[in-house]
Amino acid sequence: MREPEDERLLNLLSGDKDLHFTLPLVAGQQRGLILESAPDGPPREVRLDEFRLLFDETIRFWRSWLGQSTYSGRWREAVERSAVTLKLMTYAPTGALVAAPTTGLPEQLGGERNWDYRFTWIRDASVSVYALLGLGFKEEATAFISWLRDRVREEAGGENGTGPLNIMYRVDGSSDLVEEILDHWEGYQGSAPVRIGNGAASQLQLDIYGEALDSIYFAHQRGIRLDNRGWTSLHTLLDWLVDHWDRPGEGVWETRGGRKNFTYGRVMSWVAFDRALRLASASGRPAAKGRWTDERDKIYEQVLTQGWDSGRQAFVQHYGSDVLDSSLLRMPTVGFITPDDPMWTSTLDAMDRELVTDSLVYRYNPEASPDGLRGSEGTFSLCSFMYVDALARAGRTDQARLALEKMLTYANHLGLYSEEIDLTGRQLGNFPQAFTHLALIDAAITLDATLSRARAGGSGPG
Repeated sequence: MREPEDERLLNLLSGDKDLHFTLPLVAGQQRGLILESAPDGPPREVRLDEFRLLFDETIRFWRSWLGQSTYSGRWREAVERSAVTLKLMTYAPTGALVAAPTTGLPEQLGGERNWDYRFTWIRDASVSVYALLGLGFKEEATAFISWLRDRVREEAGGENGTGPLNIMYRVDGSSDLVEEILDHWEGYQGSAPVRIGNGAASQLQLDIYGEALDSIYFAHQRGIRLDNRGWTSLHTLLDWLVDHWDRPGEGVWETRGGRKNFTYGRVMSWVAFDRALRLASASGRPAAKGRWTDERDKIYEQVLTQGWDSGRQAFVQHYGSDVLDSSLLRMPTVGFITPDDPMWTSTLDAMDRELVTDSLVYRYNPEASPDGLRGSEGTFSLCSFMYVDALARAGRTDQARLALEKMLTYANHLGLYSEEIDLTGRQLGNFPQAFTHLALIDAAITLDATLSRARAGGSGPG
């Protein structure tokens, strides 16, 4: 039932500017408000007892869901907030996780780096399998693996110019992501252009095959197995990669400045062959083991020679450059190199000097490696959490803990992160970003395990 001032409050919603109004309450009072878009028929009244029932059921659901979590470490509140966020960003009918539920929120206010993230990236969603299974959420991980299997089955053997897999899909698995510019929209604080769809969908990004195989292998270790049809499709996909891994591409950051031989893409192609070989051995499935082993070893030698800059004493963004790239923070995580290898520790030191500012991490320097776009960007929150993980694996636990706890202070009042952080501490980019919350979970799990093992007199994760 409407109270006397309700009509006055509702009238404030009819202006042509931002919607805003005041709903006065006193201690102990409960009132509700429903916002509808194009309702079918007149507004429906929600009685107070119904509202209380819905509220109580919501609380019971989330408490029950979080009760499945196996994480009891030092940063439980931040980890559980991230887990809830990822669950809310998952399309229940297919298990697909969107990169962010928004489009057009800029990476630089007034700049052109404004993208549509309302899709499912193979890369992001594959990493989610690690985070979800690491926390004990097997049902959600199984749902995504099923979605990924469907993409592999549908695409294996096909050729769309950029490989059998697209880098991203709609949540229902379709691939119609044509990028359009909405010229009639001003954009957030005048940031234009505003885009829907994503032109990066047609890019060649070879790292996605490593991420996909890595997640499938990780799931296999935890009882989520491929059936025969899935293995056959995977075999076909690996056969394609044998012939195409040594190609330049746009890379993990979806640059629009031309294709290059990105080191990270090679590292993850190595992961694809390595995990396929492990899967074949673990499951007894038929495989081209000799051919896959040869290609895996070729990639390894190539990265060590062409991806390494002896002058900088660091692995670099792409062959022939001396540019650092924080995507390579994953090299020890995926097992390409040990975290105490001198080649890796000197790379981490170089990143410390050039890409890290007060524990926050830039992706790369766009001035040193033009990416085809104007303007600059903030530190990348995904990379800041990857940095924590890399520090922990390298045994730099005090530095890792400081970096993690600093990053936790940059969350908003709900514990959420967008894509980037600018020099003032303001969040930038689409919000909330799944990849950032996935990396938070991974960093917290790795660092917590490292600290616990150190306390017990053991060693941390390698």
